[in-house]
Amino acid sequence: MNNTLYLTTTIPYVNAEPHVGFALELVQADVIARWRKAEGYKVRLQTGSDENSLKNVLAAERDGRPTAEFVGENAKRFEALQEALGIGADDFIRTSSDPRHEPAVRKLWHACQASGDLYQKTYSGLYCNGCEQFYTEADLIEGCCPEHGTKPETVRETNWFFRLSKYEDVLEKAIVSDALKIVPETKRNEVLSLIRSGLEDFSVSRSSERARGWGIPVPDDASQTIYVWFDALGNYVSALGYGTDEKQFEEYWINAGSREHVVGKGVTRFHAVYWPAILLSAGLPLPTRIHVHGYLTVDGQKIGKSNGNAISPVPLVEKYGRDAVRYYLLRHIRATEDGDFSVDRLEQAYSAELAGGVGNLAQRLLSIIAKNGIRVRPFQAPADEKSVQLTRNAVSDALEEGAFHIALAEIFGLIAYANKAVADTAPWALVKEAVNDPGDTTKADIAAETLGRLIGLVQAVATLTRPFLPDSAGTLLTWIENVANGEELAITPLFPKII
Repeated sequence: MNNTLYLTTTIPYVNAEPHVGFALELVQADVIARWRKAEGYKVRLQTGSDENSLKNVLAAERDGRPTAEFVGENAKRFEALQEALGIGADDFIRTSSDPRHEPAVRKLWHACQASGDLYQKTYSGLYCNGCEQFYTEADLIEGCCPEHGTKPETVRETNWFFRLSKYEDVLEKAIVSDALKIVPETKRNEVLSLIRSGLEDFSVSRSSERARGWGIPVPDDASQTIYVWFDALGNYVSALGYGTDEKQFEEYWINAGSREHVVGKGVTRFHAVYWPAILLSAGLPLPTRIHVHGYLTVDGQKIGKSNGNAISPVPLVEKYGRDAVRYYLLRHIRATEDGDFSVDRLEQAYSAELAGGVGNLAQRLLSIIAKNGIRVRPFQAPADEKSVQLTRNAVSDALEEGAFHIALAEIFGLIAYANKAVADTAPWALVKEAVNDPGDTTKADIAAETLGRLIGLVQAVATLTRPFLPDSAGTLLTWIENVANGEELAITPLFPKII
């Protein structure tokens, strides 16, 4: 079995500071990467910033600053988001400045050109600067962009086009056979419906004048700039060294067992149709899986910079801790649907589920051990082993379908099982008996064995939880290791009261 996994997030525009909507995608990808690593996969997690966009240029102009300076500053904020959220990415690529990117995009262009899939034509269409995409009248809602609610402008110019229509049949076969698996099934069906309705060739360049001279020039045609979506999609291979470091590219793309993208529903078409067609044209393997998530909303409206309702994740992390923010996004936002973000619900989840659930379970047991100086060796009773294994299998199945909320619900089911075991065995009473009768070693042995079984359950909970809540689970596992080694414990709340 080839256990090499290349996993990517999309790369966001850097026309403003990052918001919690992109944080959702980062933590989803991070959980998949951490879980697969724990299963023994060799994982490379890739993220970055999409900088060669007219949207970024226009934002810089509004701010009265040079584009390179503007995007560079915002790109640093997106990169810093990894630390804030505990993201274990292996690489962060900047498409405007990373020396790997332009050679890869140019190579990809030449490969598509060699396949006869690039040609020039004059085109007139309705263009949304926010999406950097052409729309038909039928795509619009009351004459406005379905994503941004703004009226697109009519653009007429001569561009380079890609023969997307040529790949209808092969794309359909790849998706139907799950050679290119799209989850959830609703998004798979939407993509198949789009393909079966007939694919039109799409523009892969813009006039350099309209692009304000920002971006990668079309090879041998200085009047044109490569369209941001052809450019941006290329980051998935440029970050691996396509055109610059073929050894790494061979390992993580050509020969990888899995090539997976985590994307928002608004860019499904680009990743499940355009990108695979470009790869086919270039003679490269397709992605094996595309995980599609919904939007974060506020009062039913998509969170976004253009909607004026963006919420920064950084102050949330500073107040509640990064595990709490990760938990809320993963448990209370159904990954494949839109979900309304609420600080009140975040606080409720923090108090009732984190502090009152896993935090209370750990605190009750470890405090007894620390107070009485008991040395405990964690183990799993046969019945507990079965429950733990069933939970592990259920979590793995849920993650296969991108159902992070179900995965965490399964883990919290195990926490409920552990809490019941604590209530049933009443270890505090057993310890009290042993302390009151120090001459009876049998009572001490029974107390230590009971605590060992319960701590073994907590250890299993922490291990399963670690990909989701790396900080608190890591702390808990360290405490348990200290208990097993007979070291003194200084127990503090995993999730302290919110001030």
